[in-house]
Amino acid sequence: MSQYKRTLKELELHAVLHWPEDMLSKYTDVSILPLLQKTQDSFLSIIKCASKTPLSWIDALENCEELDGQLFLKHLMIISDIGGEALNKLPPLEQYLPDGEMCFIWKEGEFVYKLKTLGKCNLSNSGLKVESKYFIQRNKNIVFKFKESMSQKSKDICMLLLFGSGLINDCFPVEIKEKCVLGEYLGQPQYLENFVKQRYLSVSKQMGGTAANAMGQIAQSYVVDRLTECLEGGWSVKSNGTLPNVFHTENDKLTNFDIVVKSPSEKYYGIEVSFQVTTNSVIERKARESEAMMNSVHAAGHKICYVIDGAGNIKIRRSAVSTLCDHSDCTVAMSPSEIQHLAEFMASGE
Repeated sequence: MSQYKRTLKELELHAVLHWPEDMLSKYTDVSILPLLQKTQDSFLSIIKCASKTPLSWIDALENCEELDGQLFLKHLMIISDIGGEALNKLPPLEQYLPDGEMCFIWKEGEFVYKLKTLGKCNLSNSGLKVESKYFIQRNKNIVFKFKESMSQKSKDICMLLLFGSGLINDCFPVEIKEKCVLGEYLGQPQYLENFVKQRYLSVSKQMGGTAANAMGQIAQSYVVDRLTECLEGGWSVKSNGTLPNVFHTENDKLTNFDIVVKSPSEKYYGIEVSFQVTTNSVIERKARESEAMMNSVHAAGHKICYVIDGAGNIKIRRSAVSTLCDHSDCTVAMSPSEIQHLAEFMASGE
């Protein structure tokens, strides 16, 4: 059974680290944050080198194989905290600009950019094609090869989000302009990297309350679906269940597990799932309690297993993950072959 009770080093060999693409394809409408994190370095590389003129980012983007034009716009929307729905509530943007031109200060000089499409047009997320489902429909493998040119409407919005704070010929609301500051720092690589990464830390916290819970449920559902496919003939696989006679010591309530599996011969397996959306406090708490939890589960005649993956866990929370591996009957990563490995462990006990 040693192939099932893995060490952290062994688990790391099987880890996928980022959200499996088939999971994103099925569930990414809940949150686009994992995809943004995955492409953040490509986004940074574009804005770091795009410093010759205010339009240099367009050429840099066209030469980027990993980042789609619409996803570049989505990055800007997240960083500026101005989404399509907010833009669409404004009057036609040309009403804020004489002759439909953006005149702004850049590198101590004036630059004029002519808006080409921003009359009465749809600037909602769907109208700009920046909904999560658009990216999945565009390419099922989440690999952006820039198969088509960025739309002119998207370019116009990018220019506003990049350089809006420097406008000198406009009547945009202050609360809009003060968020459109990224373009001021083109040509300052270190500042840009710090600014973007700090912004994403903030975004992660903002989305954390809803997205973390939702994505945690997605990871859990993914494991349930895979195990259900792998275990046929009298097996029961359920989310959020309890094991017979396994209690919280402080209140004598049955302990809840992310997933509970019951075999045809009524053997029980409690499974805990942790991906990078799991907060530090949760993973650290689970590690502290893991030895007592394993003892309690074994005393009741059951097995405890962990599905652990994600760069945040494998690369950063190594001590906690190592402790969980020490107190697990079977530890696997988040991929179809790994869930199959978990199913084989359970089937071997029949």
